Amino acid sequence: MELPPAPAHEAPPPAEVCVDFDGAAGCIAAARGAAVDFLRHHALHARHPFRDDVVLVVSELVTNAVRHAPGPFALELDLLPDGIGITVRDGNPTLPQCRTPDRTGGRGWPIVESLARQVCVHSDGVGKTVHVELAW
Repeated sequence: MELPPAPAHEAPPPAEVCVDFDGAAGCIAAARGAAVDFLRHHALHARHPFRDDVVLVVSELVTNAVRHAPGPFALELDLLPDGIGITVRDGNPTLPQCRTPDRTGGRGWPIVESLARQVCVHSDGVGKTVHVELAW
């Protein structure tokens, strides 16, 4: 008896996703949703705290972009051999800085730095790129 052919599978989702946002209301939640979707396709094997860390870092980086660089920004998620890369590009060349936390903020950047294996920030005079890598 011959077995029926295996069902055709959808092509795997790309290991890199870039999403452009206009910076309007709702984009922070949409960016978290993009991260959850990316993790669903690429990191099912990752422990739950890692997935939470990725979503938290995305949320903090995107919140900083919305708050300190009003206007469009891009979120890029990359599958790495040993983790996830998260990149946010915005239109403000000022580099992120730690500040004393108060009721208006100041907690996000230290959280990002504490969770990341690597943090790189580059300003080109017109905008900046923040790249963070989290290890599995």
